[in-house]
Amino acid sequence: MLDAAAALFVEPGYAATPLTAIAAEAGVAIQTVYKVFGSKQALLSALVDVTVAGDDEPVALPDRPFVAEIRALTEARSKLGRYAWHLVETHARQAQVMLALAAAATADPEAAAIWRKNVDDRRNGMTMFAAELASTGELRPEHTVDTAADVLWLAMDVRNYDWLVRQRGWPPDRFQRWYVDTVAAALLTAPGSPAPVESA
Repeated sequence: MLDAAAALFVEPGYAATPLTAIAAEAGVAIQTVYKVFGSKQALLSALVDVTVAGDDEPVALPDRPFVAEIRALTEARSKLGRYAWHLVETHARQAQVMLALAAAATADPEAAAIWRKNVDDRRNGMTMFAAELASTGELRPEHTVDTAADVLWLAMDVRNYDWLVRQRGWPPDRFQRWYVDTVAAALLTAPGSPAPVESA
């Protein structure tokens, strides 16, 4: 059912897709869709959650294996590199669904609520990541965790991946390098730079 919803919410779109169409595409009775999800909004929310996570396991973000791997690294640029790998994997899986959700959110209040939750979740995740980068002592002195989270949130937006990889044809590894180089230039002190001196 989620696969059917993913295909139909992308084309012809969320607003144009009734639950009956999803049931028909999935080869199940409409009652089955209602029993499992209850509503089209709940189905869309479940689809977004599974697409972003890559599975339906009830594992919180801080407990995901890639987060532990990032935390185990000691240098900020290495942390960015590991996250870039995760980001490319995630965007390859979710780009079409998330772009469809963003489009639906402009006209449908239910989709807008799910989009807003996703935005908030991404912002919270990037605040956690910004704190992780700050813990290395490598953030440029003009940045706080909050402003670093702003940069990280902007850089990880799916529309960057859509434009550069899906539309412009960049290989995924080039996108990863672009992400690391761009974020490092914006957030991190240059290698070999003296540590910032705190004012009295």
